[in-house]
Amino acid sequence: MPASPPHSSPFGHAPDGRPVECWRLESATGVAAEILTYGGTLHALHVPDTAGRSDSVVLSLPDVLSYAVSPYFGALVGRYANRIGGARFLLDGSLHRLPANDRGHTLHGGPDGFHHRLWEAQPLPGALRLTLHSPDGDMGFPGALDVSATYALGEDGTLALDFEARTDRTTVVNLTNHAYFNLAGTPAAGGGADASGAILRHMLRIDADGFLPVSTESIPWGPEQRVAGTPFDFTRPRALGDGLRAPDPQVKSADGYDHCWVLRKAADPAVPRTAAVLHDPDSGRTLEVRTTEPGIQVYTANQLDGTLAAPGGHRYGPHDAVCLETQHLPDSPNRREYPSAVLRPGEVLRSRTEFRFPHLTGGRS
Repeated sequence: MPASPPHSSPFGHAPDGRPVECWRLESATGVAAEILTYGGTLHALHVPDTAGRSDSVVLSLPDVLSYAVSPYFGALVGRYANRIGGARFLLDGSLHRLPANDRGHTLHGGPDGFHHRLWEAQPLPGALRLTLHSPDGDMGFPGALDVSATYALGEDGTLALDFEARTDRTTVVNLTNHAYFNLAGTPAAGGGADASGAILRHMLRIDADGFLPVSTESIPWGPEQRVAGTPFDFTRPRALGDGLRAPDPQVKSADGYDHCWVLRKAADPAVPRTAAVLHDPDSGRTLEVRTTEPGIQVYTANQLDGTLAAPGGHRYGPHDAVCLETQHLPDSPNRREYPSAVLRPGEVLRSRTEFRFPHLTGGRS
């Protein structure tokens, strides 16, 4: 059966007064995704558990204004996801200064990054294409940039996210989605995440042998370090709570994980390979993240402090979720040894990430 186009409903207004839409994609497996034009936000992702009960597996907020003050809940992040040290970088001999919004550094594209923008929506069969124009000098970045982000929901329940970007002047680009996952089901859907620390029992595997240690300001020290023998070793499935309780300086400094793992090299850079597998033993849900990106930032929602509340009223606290942000490595514009994030005129940036749910199809990851 051909996939049907998504349908939309009003979702209030952006801070500047423009209307925001919520688009819904549905799959025969029972998976349904809700996407806002504000920030390109993945507002909800309903996934059945092994008993057939459906809950949203991403943290949600009740209205646009809550998203506007949130730490990137579900948003599309750019121009440069993660951090650029010192809020500046040198490109082709020119120094570019950016607004600092995180301890003297630039985080997720600056204070008015793509997460605050109203994206244009184009419904397609089984998919939603969002587009955005970022002018030359936007948040200090050179070049006019045209970006598209396409959410597509497959028959097997896989949610794919494809980015494309083009520029008229050499620039740096790093795009990701910043969903907060909780496979137990979130309060936004009346689900089971009713206490802080809800992802401590989640089992995580990361297909990476190295990670990037960071300073107290979350800037990488330099080369990757091996995960073997450290709380960063998720080469085999391991409960997140085990690592979070480790007396490791890197974990303690961040109050959890907020680090980038360097993924194993892909056989074909254009084909997504497994980056991480997350499993909730209580619901039986499994999430497999596949990507063409070289890294994955794992953030265990360390800074959620009860300020933000779900539509059902539950206040989000530390470790209520985990972010699995596929991306280029942090501070790459200042690190020649990292994979390049430079985009030049005439080139097309293409990036694909897939969120699969193998428990729905009997698959194993």
